[in-house]
Amino acid sequence: MTEAPPDPKPGQRIAKVIARSGVASRRQAERWIAQGRVTVDGEKITTPAHNVGPGANITVDGKPLPEAEPSRVWRFHKPRGLLTTRSDPEGRPTVYSILPPYLANAVTVGRLDMNSEGLLLLTNDGGVARHLELPETGWTRRYRVRVHGRVDETQLKALGRGLTVDGIKYGPITATLERQVGANAWLNVTLREGKNREIRKVMEHLGYTVSRLIRISFGPFQLGNLEPRKVEEVRRRVLKDQLPKFFK
Repeated sequence: MTEAPPDPKPGQRIAKVIARSGVASRRQAERWIAQGRVTVDGEKITTPAHNVGPGANITVDGKPLPEAEPSRVWRFHKPRGLLTTRSDPEGRPTVYSILPPYLANAVTVGRLDMNSEGLLLLTNDGGVARHLELPETGWTRRYRVRVHGRVDETQLKALGRGLTVDGIKYGPITATLERQVGANAWLNVTLREGKNREIRKVMEHLGYTVSRLIRISFGPFQLGNLEPRKVEEVRRRVLKDQLPKFFK
């Protein structure tokens, strides 16, 4: 028998609690709160900064809030040509346009830019997502990167000391040459921070143009043979081993 999920912890923001119940995203919950559609213990609230404790009676449009689902994590093979965002003001396609409906309110762990592909993690627990994204967590992200240019392995080795590009400081990057084929080369790249377009900017700084970027792992989670556009849930025993703080 599945154990009942615990009550919200003291001090949790109401929007977060609503999102964890699975009825809406955190942003949607904040809009509902501003519209006066949410009550806590019979009182209408209008700010997402409101904190709730264990056992709070929360309703949306007069209906009790469902109990929070157990925390879950999924692996998704993101193809190129999709933004890692819920919606785009320019109308460009996003990962949510091809994800199954049951993942409509899931949050992504980090991002892959529109022209990057490979492993993207999703979870129904914002706390898990934030933990995985923190550099302090210490998990590495590994990529296969195709660049245009004749690669100087001495340049790649120097990335291990970190560097600054256009005023942005990047931490140590491990980059090795997998193979050079004519004017193109495949590299294996490992980093911890994952700043916005980090690999592309660093490679451009070295004089190489990235033509393909595939994330193959995020910490202990591997892309493996997961087909493009496919989703697979991470087994709970794996989550208990890797994230004991959240999965007991």
